[in-house]
Amino acid sequence: MHKHLILLVDDDANILTTLGMRLEAMGYRVATAADGPSAVETAARVRPDLMLLDLRLPGMSGLEVLGVVKGAEPAPEVILLTAQGSVETAVAAIKAGAYDYIEKPVDSKRLGVLLEQALAHRGVRQEVGRLKESLREMGRFGHMVGQSDAMQVLYQFIDQVARTEATVMVTGESGTGKELIARTIHDMSPRAQGPFVAVNCSAIMATLWESEMFGFEKGAFTGAHKRHLGYLEQAAGGTLFLDEIGEMTPETQAKFLRVLETRRVNRVGGSHEIPLDIRVVAATNRNLEEAIAEGAFREDLYYRLNVFTLHAPPLRERRSDIPLLARTFIRQFAEAYGKRLELDEAAWALLKGHDWPGNVRELRNAMERAVILAADGVIGARHLPPHLANGGGAAAAAGARTMATMLEGMTVADMERKLILHALEQTNGNKTQAARQLGISLKTLHNKLARYRDGATQEAH
Repeated sequence: MHKHLILLVDDDANILTTLGMRLEAMGYRVATAADGPSAVETAARVRPDLMLLDLRLPGMSGLEVLGVVKGAEPAPEVILLTAQGSVETAVAAIKAGAYDYIEKPVDSKRLGVLLEQALAHRGVRQEVGRLKESLREMGRFGHMVGQSDAMQVLYQFIDQVARTEATVMVTGESGTGKELIARTIHDMSPRAQGPFVAVNCSAIMATLWESEMFGFEKGAFTGAHKRHLGYLEQAAGGTLFLDEIGEMTPETQAKFLRVLETRRVNRVGGSHEIPLDIRVVAATNRNLEEAIAEGAFREDLYYRLNVFTLHAPPLRERRSDIPLLARTFIRQFAEAYGKRLELDEAAWALLKGHDWPGNVRELRNAMERAVILAADGVIGARHLPPHLANGGGAAAAAGARTMATMLEGMTVADMERKLILHALEQTNGNKTQAARQLGISLKTLHNKLARYRDGATQEAH
């Protein structure tokens, strides 16, 4: 007798009896249900390994039952029982998580093969789950590294949402690894075999946004020598990751909202709409609710994107991950540069004492710099960036006090200029981050910098 339990769900009493007997003759244990609600209740109670599920049921449809049971842990494999002519619906159900379908009247030989394949697939899925859990305990999950409580919570949420088609919004400061979260969601989703297309919204000029996102037909404009597929079509069957979604202009927000609502796109110069099969993951380091209040971001688009929110914790809130991350980066870069290196105690103390305002990206850059500089097998304090060796957080605080002293006795225009230049220095010349830090638009920042350059030119003459 098989240990496997099969839940047979059909509203036809004859099928429950005859097919149930055939399953038992094959050596399976069998439970039955005659409608949707009973199927959900029985599945929760007996935890079947597999469900044979009719698509048409009273109370709840087979698709609705499928949606509920696939959210359980562990989830059973599901094979659909379909009448002739229901194949299109069955294919849609497979996309929603069903293993396969079999048409009525059921062929016993095909059913036997299908059951063995589905249960073998479930065994592989459970083993993968156990391996993922082991990796999580070791501090590795998909493309991410970290053992802290904050990361374990994040891993759990990713694991749950990855299996769905839900649109995901990833929030967090710059450098916290939002794209790694998006890639992990994609790799753990049913879309893993499809493309992962990452788009930095702040890097696309507003005048080019439509042709870059939607694509264009040959001859649509001067220079359009051949058809070009936009990012939306490039992501077909996979995941579209939109980074810095808060930097989209109001006009492009409206156009993208329509795409999300209709799941169709019309290339520039095209005459018909093209259906889209994509999953969208968006990311931002802005407070979009504040942007909505300021009229800079559409509320309807926000709610379209913000179906499921994941927050990437800053490194200062998961300090226990710093050693694991540092060792990981040192190993990667040491291998790339042909070295064998480790940190000494003084270097470890500096890493643990720093606030890491640039988050994991800052730590990664610091470790690459250290590996490049170190040549004697040991990374010491002298190999770390100077601002770490000079006290990190304390130096930043001292810098803030120095800035306040510098501003005393200045005109408002002088203060503004100093603050802008200071923000650019703090962000390593990144104008987008500097504008956000100053609370002004990128356009305003560009205008002010141009004015300073013009003033300097006039003074020189």
